[in-house]
Amino acid sequence: MVVQRSGRSDATSSAHEPVPGRAWLMLALATVGFAVNFWAWALLSPLGPRFKDSLHLSSFQQSLLVAVPVVVGSLGRIPIGALTDRFGGRVMFPLVSAATIVPVLYLGLAGHSSLTALLVGGFFLGIGGTAFAVGVPFVNAWFPPERRGLAIGVFGAGMGGTAISAVTTVKLVKAHSMATPFLITAAVLAVYALIAALLLRDAPGRTVPTEPLARRLGATLKLGITWQASALYAVAFGGYVAFSVYLPTYLKTGYGLTQADAANRMAGFVLLAVAMRPVGGWLSDRLGPARVLAAALSVVVAGAVVQSFTPDLAPVGTIAFLAMAAALGAGSGATFALVALLTPANKVGSVTGVVGAAGGLGGFLPPLVMGSLYGKYGTYAAGLALLAVVAAAALAYTLTGVRAAAEGSERKQRTGRPRGHRTARTTA
Repeated sequence: MVVQRSGRSDATSSAHEPVPGRAWLMLALATVGFAVNFWAWALLSPLGPRFKDSLHLSSFQQSLLVAVPVVVGSLGRIPIGALTDRFGGRVMFPLVSAATIVPVLYLGLAGHSSLTALLVGGFFLGIGGTAFAVGVPFVNAWFPPERRGLAIGVFGAGMGGTAISAVTTVKLVKAHSMATPFLITAAVLAVYALIAALLLRDAPGRTVPTEPLARRLGATLKLGITWQASALYAVAFGGYVAFSVYLPTYLKTGYGLTQADAANRMAGFVLLAVAMRPVGGWLSDRLGPARVLAAALSVVVAGAVVQSFTPDLAPVGTIAFLAMAAALGAGSGATFALVALLTPANKVGSVTGVVGAAGGLGGFLPPLVMGSLYGKYGTYAAGLALLAVVAAAALAYTLTGVRAAAEGSERKQRTGRPRGHRTARTTA
């Protein structure tokens, strides 16, 4: 009887252990840092149509221009995530933010006069996209397992920085000059880097790996969760990134909207996806990430199929895009709830880096494919049909291998907080 009471109290205290106030402060600071860096990372996307007209770019060249920061920011997450495991977010957040200032100033002051200059600036602008691989392990270490889905989902809402860029960049250029949005963003990055250096603290008891970087990355690639989450994030977050960088071009070309109207609609898409990301994490804490992912991917399949027929924008096209935005946001949150569930604590940064890279690369290819297909056929239907096929494949994978792995881990956690509860049954 005594053992029974002990087992239950252990389970209860573990499930309801309060999160310290400092953890929420660190989460807020990390989320702001993610948003600021993503704001910088997305500066070129809203200006894509403008550069196409002023520099006489082809559809493929315009797609390449907005995609280069995406691929660099994605691949850069692999080493940045591993370095965050080693040095912590307290060091890496200010460092990444300060480094992003350089390409932002270059693009605003000198790097927008030719395609080559823009590609060079866009390459280094990709540094801002690596901030994601800093924040996930930083936040993960501050929260207990049963709160990590929500916490990482809230942090992931920082991807709304792309909406700031979408809403403000074109307006600032028209009202002032090409340099204005870049100078403002550089100033905000500098302020954040200073605040982060002064206030950020790594979680007490953070596990610091001692192996060399190459060995840690090798061990990361052997984990099943690395490849499972990478495949899913390439679709969920990759789809979000692809739409956030290419939607203004799609709406302007496919529906004849003005540049400003297209940018505003893209901002609405982004904001809904951002709002749904913590919801996806919260639901994953309660229902399991595999279930949330399956539901989200089902919506993406349906939305892509509908939009492949290029329906009228009001109301069918708008509903299809907003449904996909909500699903992609929730799916992104659920993917990292899955990472938090299945990844060893000292490898979260490394796994995040690889998974984040997969997500970014998932966003790099679709704009190039869409631009090429439109240039050849004069329609985006094939590109959207391809999205539906890829999302359907991810859904099938979620319902089989991913669900089995997640349920196995959940069972292990239940039976392993678990020993006390099993003992209670035996002695009763």
